[in-house]
Amino acid sequence: MTDTTFQNDYRSVTEKASDQISEAVSSVKDKAQDLGNFAAEKVNETRGSAANRLASAASAIHQNADSLPGGETVHNVAHSTADKLAATADYMRSHDIKGVMADLEHVVRRNPGPALLAAVAVGFMAGRMLRED
Repeated sequence: MTDTTFQNDYRSVTEKASDQISEAVSSVKDKAQDLGNFAAEKVNETRGSAANRLASAASAIHQNADSLPGGETVHNVAHSTADKLAATADYMRSHDIKGVMADLEHVVRRNPGPALLAAVAVGFMAGRMLRED
């Protein structure tokens, strides 16, 4: 076998391996994108009912806020909380998952420090909830 034949065989094998790797990577990317699209569809399907539950909770808080013990300060906090829940419900109704992600990205870019702290806190809480004791 000559050096030229060996080099041609080597190139052929490496090109085939490179093509197979590229195909595998492309397949994984496609599957990941399909999974992401599926998850987004599921989130979009459930956001209406989640918004309705938030609006219902806001209404219940408004109805019962004035009967809570603790005076005017507690009543105001309860009404404020209910208003925020209602606003969140309205936001969920008017934005699909892509819009939410775009808004979230915008907030994170404007406020990287607090966003990082919030991500750490959420990660810590998720870890605590998922940890087996």
